[in-house]
Amino acid sequence: MGSGESSPRSHPLDPITASEIETAREVLFDARDVWANARIVNVDLEEPDKDALRGPGDVERTTRAVVRDHDGERTYEATVSLDDEELRSWETLPDAQPPITVEEFIEAEGAVKADSDWQAAVRARGVEDVEQAIIDAFPAGYHLVPDEVDPGRRLAHCVTWVRVSDADNAYERPLDGIHAFVDLDEMDVAEVIDNGAKRDVSELSGYVPYRAEDRDLRDLKPYEVSQPEGPSWDIDGRKVEWQNWHIRVGWSQREGLVLHDIGYEDDGEVRPILNRASLAEMTVPYGDPDPNHSWKSPLDVGELTFGRLANSLTEGCDCLGYMHYWDAVVNDSRGEPDVIPNAICLHEEDFGVLWKHGDWRTRNTEVRRNRRLVISFIVTAANYDYAFYWYFYQDGSIEAEVRLTGVDNNGLVGPDESVGGYAEEVQPHVKAMNHQHFFTFRLDFEVDGPGNDVYRVQNETLPEGPHDDVNPDGNAFYADRTHLTSEQEAQDLIDPLKGRYWVVRNRDRTNELGNPVGYRLEPNGNVEACARPGSSVMRRAGFIDNHLWVTPYRHDERFPAGKFPNQSPGSEGLPAWTEADRSLENEDLVVWYNLGVNHVTRPEDWPILPVQRASFRLSPDNFFDSSPAADVPPEHCFRDV
Repeated sequence: MGSGESSPRSHPLDPITASEIETAREVLFDARDVWANARIVNVDLEEPDKDALRGPGDVERTTRAVVRDHDGERTYEATVSLDDEELRSWETLPDAQPPITVEEFIEAEGAVKADSDWQAAVRARGVEDVEQAIIDAFPAGYHLVPDEVDPGRRLAHCVTWVRVSDADNAYERPLDGIHAFVDLDEMDVAEVIDNGAKRDVSELSGYVPYRAEDRDLRDLKPYEVSQPEGPSWDIDGRKVEWQNWHIRVGWSQREGLVLHDIGYEDDGEVRPILNRASLAEMTVPYGDPDPNHSWKSPLDVGELTFGRLANSLTEGCDCLGYMHYWDAVVNDSRGEPDVIPNAICLHEEDFGVLWKHGDWRTRNTEVRRNRRLVISFIVTAANYDYAFYWYFYQDGSIEAEVRLTGVDNNGLVGPDESVGGYAEEVQPHVKAMNHQHFFTFRLDFEVDGPGNDVYRVQNETLPEGPHDDVNPDGNAFYADRTHLTSEQEAQDLIDPLKGRYWVVRNRDRTNELGNPVGYRLEPNGNVEACARPGSSVMRRAGFIDNHLWVTPYRHDERFPAGKFPNQSPGSEGLPAWTEADRSLENEDLVVWYNLGVNHVTRPEDWPILPVQRASFRLSPDNFFDSSPAADVPPEHCFRDV
């Protein structure tokens, strides 16, 4: 059972609507004469800054549009007032490359297939019908563009697979060594580089079935989730209230799901925790030195835009139980609105035991089930699929989780070649390369107000000795709390051996014990970036060098790789901003957390990758006077058990 709605805009942070995209398009077409060969890359809400939201009166509704003029090879950024239906600004950005659009990916495949040099390279690998080939366009990056290709052009780096029939897995037969660089302005192949064929396609095995219609399936009995009285939430447009949580559900074409105004209702007061939370960037550096793959390190959010790649979620498959959906509105490259139905899913789910205690003297046992609220969206980025979940718990904690699935990116193993630990052979002559995923979450904290501090907390032990008055038994340890007072000091890595976590506190508000209220950021699994300091990866995505960054809030500091990372050398973003080493004392703080996933592949990941999970948690730390989960009712209070 599910529901969806299309309600009129009623809040300044509500996502842009289809009619607003149409309005912006009309204003742009009337005001500027660049449309003979131009794409409207992005039309999105220009979110008002905090001062405007907190001030008196109405907040003007504006949109930011990014336009690429292919004839002039120029990028423009425009601001349109949706209230007054007029152009407010128009700026030329001659060196900026906007994200690659879906339409450009599709057209680039056609351009490559029409190129005679590419056709010859494909036929040299034993493919008679070049139409059986498929092309994926990667962002070209900056430092690793070959000398034969002008890096100043708008580029895509295209690689090739071949599928014998529509039933095939499109990514099972890589045609390694063919590198087609497409000029996306001219939509023509700038250069085809052939590093040589490692294998003839006839040497590659066929389809390893994973679709239901292609193989025998095990027996599995139905599992039903029923909520006959409906869910426990209240929804008003984009505002959600559930179990004391207050959340506003937003959307952007670049980030996808965005959450605003996250607070917890405590004794009639909604206490703010996070002003805004989103996935701000993601990068996937590959670790195989094979030149056919070593260049791969896309910045998926900034170079591809995750909102445009969102799935329409399916009831009973992507989400289970009683669902509420929100559609997402994006634009195509003509500036027309495009609606993605059911892009965001909201549901409740059981998550085991919340708390329990058995009193052996009285033989009385109290137990509570743990129910959580789930807000999710899923994207497909070529071969990979990424599912993003925000969980809200009855104990006042929040968890962000990423689930990775899809098909491993892959290449060929030559007759005399060893994978050498840099990859794993997943089927005969086909390897999946070692790689890492880094998901950069931007957490705009506002713990009981905008004036916050951040602390590193970790275990510290003491010297031991028989005459030591402090630690006579050698077992004592304490939680060391270090106040991180500047941007450089706050750059940090996890340390699970010390139990390291970080706390955002409000020094001006205390609980009844007299302790400053706060929220912890608690790491779960993570991994250190393997790319070396001078690598293209680190020059363009240097923000992955730390797990934690903290900055004072600035409205225009939204993306850790900068506003336009596509083909950028990497001179903008978090590493550049934090060179100023700004103060973090009693400031409106933004915490950036890099969640890393190490993927050393295995045959069990093939032909389809079982979900890999990665997450972190935000937990109250002196935010409450006692457990906020003590009032959760037992199951027998609301159902027959």
